[in-house]
Amino acid sequence: MNKPVITQAMIDAYDEYTHLSLDRRRFMETLTGLAGSAAAAATIAPLLAASSAKAEIIADTDNRIVGEDISYPGADGDMKGYLVRPANMTGKLPAVIVIHENRGLNPHIRDVARRMALEGFIALAPDFLSPSGGTPVDEDKAREMIGALDAGETNADAVATVAFLEQHAQSTGKVGAIGFCWGGGLVNRLAVNSPDLKAGVAYYGAQAKAEDVPKIKAALLLHYAGLDERINAGIDAYRKALTDNGKDATIYVYDGVNHAFNNDTSAARYDKAAADLAWSRTVEFLKAKLA
Repeated sequence: MNKPVITQAMIDAYDEYTHLSLDRRRFMETLTGLAGSAAAAATIAPLLAASSAKAEIIADTDNRIVGEDISYPGADGDMKGYLVRPANMTGKLPAVIVIHENRGLNPHIRDVARRMALEGFIALAPDFLSPSGGTPVDEDKAREMIGALDAGETNADAVATVAFLEQHAQSTGKVGAIGFCWGGGLVNRLAVNSPDLKAGVAYYGAQAKAEDVPKIKAALLLHYAGLDERINAGIDAYRKALTDNGKDATIYVYDGVNHAFNNDTSAARYDKAAADLAWSRTVEFLKAKLA
């Protein structure tokens, strides 16, 4: 059986569905038109979406790491999260917050936290849907719940997460954050709202407002996908504000790749070369800024 052809128009339609309309019926109608038939659309849709079956690169039973589900104090009530550390750590380590996409704390983000732990950090992946009862299995429901969150309350929970890790017994007190998609936008907002954040890495995340940039204390590493017109529309203004205010910020745009290029559970959008390069830059940056 021939592999279905996935066009940029199909990827753009999926991006609109998952980030703007949240209307699956309209998305499938559009995809059917682009694919030529409902049967072809039904075959292509799972390739555009993320596959939970492919989420585990580092098994949760890997003896190199120790992971646990925890509760910790949020801004106004308990937060849930997944905390991971290297199994062989002998002293305190810097901490990194791993912030999920608009699908909540799912198996892929848990796996990213394990990868971060293997790089020599204490990694905490919070569930920012904790105030709403936690991340559901249904991804469309998770997206709806993310969209209903109060931004101010979410920002406050992120700031509280920094404070928790600063005081954690196994942490050096130096805290960074890495986020993807919705989580990348939250990293930018966290940098504005937490003067204690030392470093932030945002993957294809919405930019902070230019007027808020003077508040940023953290060093920033910003990864963008060259084909991601929706998010990239804000790069120039953000770059100018960061430069004008003398902020420590590095911006990379990866040509020819799509939004979510780091997500290796999405066959159509994942780009291994860009993901590997961005990850190596991320690890180097965090090690330098959290030393």
